[in-house]
Amino acid sequence: MKISSFKAGQKIQQFNYKSFEPTQVNLPWEVDDAGVTMLLSQADIKLGELNAYSQLIPNVDFFIKMHVLKEGTQSSRIEGTQTNIDEAVQKEEFIQPEKRDDWQEVQNYVQAMNQAIHDLEKFPISNRLLKQTHRILMQGVRGTNKLPGEFRKSQNWIGGSSLSDASFIPPHQDSIPDLMADLEKFLHNEIDPVPPLIKIGIAHYQFESIHPFLDGNGRIGRLLITLFLVSNGLLHKPTLYLSDFFERNRLLYYDNLRRVSFRNDLIQWLKFFLAGVKETSENSIQTFKSIITLRSEVEQKIVTLGKKYDLAKSFLEYLYKEPKTDAQTASEALSVNITTALRLIDDFEKLGILEEITGYKRNRIFSFEEYLKIFR
Repeated sequence: MKISSFKAGQKIQQFNYKSFEPTQVNLPWEVDDAGVTMLLSQADIKLGELNAYSQLIPNVDFFIKMHVLKEGTQSSRIEGTQTNIDEAVQKEEFIQPEKRDDWQEVQNYVQAMNQAIHDLEKFPISNRLLKQTHRILMQGVRGTNKLPGEFRKSQNWIGGSSLSDASFIPPHQDSIPDLMADLEKFLHNEIDPVPPLIKIGIAHYQFESIHPFLDGNGRIGRLLITLFLVSNGLLHKPTLYLSDFFERNRLLYYDNLRRVSFRNDLIQWLKFFLAGVKETSENSIQTFKSIITLRSEVEQKIVTLGKKYDLAKSFLEYLYKEPKTDAQTASEALSVNITTALRLIDDFEKLGILEEITGYKRNRIFSFEEYLKIFR
């Protein structure tokens, strides 16, 4: 199938509406557009640079948690939540009650991503994995009554208030098993080789057009991209997340997905997708460079603490994963008494590493501001 000749599907008459029935994608594919080929080469190079760069960083896992948190906030923001990175790193008790639902959705995304990455060590990307990930994503939040962990058994729609005024109606629920089985086969098809970035670009579109869950399809579809890159060895660690690019270009993101369904324009979607991989890889490399610079500067500061250095280093490693903290939490994380934790925090304040952000005399919260700025 030439990407220029792809017919995305057709509208099927249901009882009183027409749903979109996507064409199955487990096919031999041919990239026959020079613009896509050029962007594919550029994206592959930048993704390879990111993968190599991330492997050179000692203890890179300290920093990946923040990458996942940022992805969680941006992917959820596309769906309408308002949590930002500063709130995402905060404990629930410090989140305003009216924002806790949004905060929990981000935490669920982080948990779902982490569990899915862990599960890849035991079994490959599959509908089973996507369902398990969806169950975690939807637990205890607004979609908890919408069949968490199960493909939908009723018709859904996108845009509008009902089927009668929807902007897009995905396939009828009876088509979901066959379409998702085809998508799974496509992801694992080694007989008909397709460049991996082209494959996951097509797979992301196909997943979103199927919309197999009642809720959470956008987040699972974007999470699928990172899972695919890790499971196929393009990334050693989950360091590339496209939701920031999609969120900053939200109208183009939706428009380019719709262009495939409505105009059979797979080429434009793939160009947008590959440009996103290239730009996001470049941004992620710069993020790691900024982290390395900051890490060097901060470690030079804590050397001045003398005998406290070992404890200070442990505290610093903790802050890379939890850049907002309080004395009680720090004392528990470091297994020291509260007085020792307070003295250590005071040392870090004097060194300009931590900043008190509440203005209170009690229940104070301290922020690793220079580190957080990298992810804002």
